[in-house]
Amino acid sequence: MTYCVGLRLNTGLVFMSDTRTNAGVDNISTFRKMQCWSVPGERVITVLTAGNLATTQAVISLLDERTKAHGERNPSIFEQPSMFQVARLIGETLREVIAEHAESGQRADAAFNATMIVGGQIGLGEPRLFLIYPEGNFIEASADTPFFQIGETKYGRPILVRAFDPDMSFADAIKLLLVSFDSTIKANLSVGLPLDFQIYETGSLQPGEIHRVERDDAYFQTISHGWGDALKIAIDSLPPYEITPG
Repeated sequence: MTYCVGLRLNTGLVFMSDTRTNAGVDNISTFRKMQCWSVPGERVITVLTAGNLATTQAVISLLDERTKAHGERNPSIFEQPSMFQVARLIGETLREVIAEHAESGQRADAAFNATMIVGGQIGLGEPRLFLIYPEGNFIEASADTPFFQIGETKYGRPILVRAFDPDMSFADAIKLLLVSFDSTIKANLSVGLPLDFQIYETGSLQPGEIHRVERDDAYFQTISHGWGDALKIAIDSLPPYEITPG
C-alpha cells in the first residue's frame, strides 16, 4: 500500500508521497512514487502513483521514454497543449498498461490496478490537479474538492478535511501534510518513511523545492511528537462527560 496527496493552493500545488512498498511484513522495499518532468519556462508536470508497482513503473517508464521519442504513435506529455490533455494521455497510458497485464486483455483486473495524481502547469494556463482512475478516466480538483489522496487515505484524511485552507502558505501546507502522513504511518504499517514532497508555485514554470524526509529528520520528529502532545492537551481541555450516578 502507499499514501500520496496532492493539494491545490491559491499560490500553487504541493505534492507528498511515502516510499514504502510491501508484499508481506517480511518483504518491505523503498521505491520513489513521485515523478516530475519539466521544460523550464514552458511546463512542469508531476505524477504521484499508488497501486500495483509493476503497473505504475511501466506507466512512468512509458511516459518517460515517449518524452524522448516524439511522434503520433508515441505521443509525449511534452507535446500536449494543456494539463487536461496531459491527464488524458496519462489516463490512456495507464489503461493501456493494465489491459496488457490483465488476464483477458480487455478489462482492468484488480490485481494490476493503479491510481495516479497528476498536477502541473503549461504556459499561461492555470495550475491544475487531476485524479486518474485505473479505467483511465479522471476528475479535476476544484474549490469544492481542493485536494486528492490515493492509497491508504482514511487515517490521514480527517486532519486535511479539518485544517486545509487554500490560502495557507507552502510552509503551513507541508506542516499539515506531515501531520496527515504521521497519523497514517502510526496507524498502518504499509505506509512508511522516507517521504518525498514537492512544491510548485503558480507561474514559475519550474519545479520548486523537492525534498526527501528521512526517518531521522529533525523537523518531522518535532511535528510527530508535537502533534501527539497537542492532541493530549486538546482532549484534556474538553469538558468531561458527566456520568449519572447509578
